[in-house]
Amino acid sequence: MANIKAFKAIRPSQDKAALVASRSYQAYTKKERKGILSLNPFSFLHIIHPGYKLNKKLSGNKRFKLVHERYMEFLRDNILMKDAQDSLYIYQIEKEDFTCCGIFCGTSVEDYKNDVIKKHEATMQPREELFANYLETVGFNAEAVLITYPDNELISEIVCNKKMEVPNSFFTTTDKIKHKVWKISDKNTISLIQKEFKKMNSIYIADGHHRSASSHLFASNSKEKNPNHSGNEPYNFFMSYLIPESEIKIYEFNRLVKDLNGLSKKEFLSKLDVYYEVENLGFPLYKPKRKHQFTMYLDGEFYCLNLKNKVYNFTDALSKLDTQILFKTVLDPILAIKDLRNDKRIKYGYGKNNIKKMKNEIDCGKFKIGFSMVPVTINEIKAVADAGLVMPPKSTYIEPKLRSGLLIYEL
Repeated sequence: MANIKAFKAIRPSQDKAALVASRSYQAYTKKERKGILSLNPFSFLHIIHPGYKLNKKLSGNKRFKLVHERYMEFLRDNILMKDAQDSLYIYQIEKEDFTCCGIFCGTSVEDYKNDVIKKHEATMQPREELFANYLETVGFNAEAVLITYPDNELISEIVCNKKMEVPNSFFTTTDKIKHKVWKISDKNTISLIQKEFKKMNSIYIADGHHRSASSHLFASNSKEKNPNHSGNEPYNFFMSYLIPESEIKIYEFNRLVKDLNGLSKKEFLSKLDVYYEVENLGFPLYKPKRKHQFTMYLDGEFYCLNLKNKVYNFTDALSKLDTQILFKTVLDPILAIKDLRNDKRIKYGYGKNNIKKMKNEIDCGKFKIGFSMVPVTINEIKAVADAGLVMPPKSTYIEPKLRSGLLIYEL
């Protein structure tokens, strides 16, 4: 069963919510960050990038300690304020082409440890240790883990009824996205929601594998240091945004490769013929239509690659995944790309007009060849996670992408 916790969130004061909430640090270009930091003194970027005011770069524990100091400054100046009651928080995001609504809460590190909270990506120990140290020093969690759960009629009814009320916070950001937050403080309503989650055998991480792994490590370290550990301490939970499976949006990542591994075009196409029926479609943009079908762009022409099922063996949930199929049949054996995470010869593209962007990068000579596929489904993600397997890097680009500083969980 899945255990969730209400908590007293730290939130921006209503008049400054739009100014405080930021995208993740990496989502901005260097120029964008500089502009925001110079023009907006309330941006959460000032907390996570504390060296700006000092005009110097900071790293390690020096940076972490200053992050904590900036956070305390925001609290003292009432830019950030702590709620008086333990609550769950409904958060709705509205974009031109996408709307979703989920619940901010605390999720259990024991559930993570015991695989109630399922994973589908591998994590790297150095990053886990670095972020665990960060959590210990700064004392808060400002970036929620995105977790999906099976659509639930009672939870949906509670959320819909709450959304009929005036939001506790409502603002629109400069990227034309509307943000609404409703606070659920009624104990009976919180209990009803908790009981529904306790009926669920599994919930699934969509985005935030390193954040959840680091939170688990931080909790383990904190438990060892606390002789009076009870299991109720804040460090036993990490902040998550729980969203129904039907409301997440999954996009594909394209693969762009810089060369043909020393092969001529004719030799490369000949090797493809082992696993694929290869059809030259010419110049018009082409997107794949179904699973196990790939778009390939090479030398100004689009190709359709249809997997020969009689040649390729499906052995488990991972082997059925298009990103894994492409790796096992093309990227590794033909193009000699062994390390999808670190090989400098491969790049990943995503977003609107993805095929067109891929074509442009190849036409201008940055890359030699590109591949596209249909997006991974939530059922495929769950099947891989249920089997305890790990998806290839950059298999999914998932929305929503959450704002930092909108709600903060103190540790």
